Amino acid sequence: MLKVSLLLIITFLFGSLAQANPGKMVFKSEVAGSDLPFSDAVLAGNTLYISGKGGVIPGTRTVPEDPKEEARLLMEDFKATLARADMTMDDLVSVTIYCPDLSLYQDFNAVYRQYFKGDFPPRAFVGSGPLLFGLRFEMQGIAVKTP
Repeated sequence: MLKVSLLLIITFLFGSLAQANPGKMVFKSEVAGSDLPFSDAVLAGNTLYISGKGGVIPGTRTVPEDPKEEARLLMEDFKATLARADMTMDDLVSVTIYCPDLSLYQDFNAVYRQYFKGDFPPRAFVGSGPLLFGLRFEMQGIAVKTP
């Protein structure tokens, strides 16, 4: 009888945990190609984890000449990734931007601020070494869908 009771309690607990974590949805990149060895984003419950993204010309790994255009493409890619999870830029709760040239801080901000309607999410703008593909900016973030 004790074994049956323990089995029922364990089954109930694991069933409750399974309902609390309904699984995850993985998104592969549509911008820079699906051959890269990582996921574009992962939706776990109501939280979306977005991998580092750069502002490349869609369908390529080519960085535009203009830093502001690069920032715009990056933000559009982020916006599209969020939309795939039924979220908007205002659902972002944390953002990190990597940039090898900190003199581009104002150029990035001029574009960045256009993509939010409400308060800006907490953010870090980090000076980095060279970025892949010659990117000037790489951004990653976390978004949470609120009911």
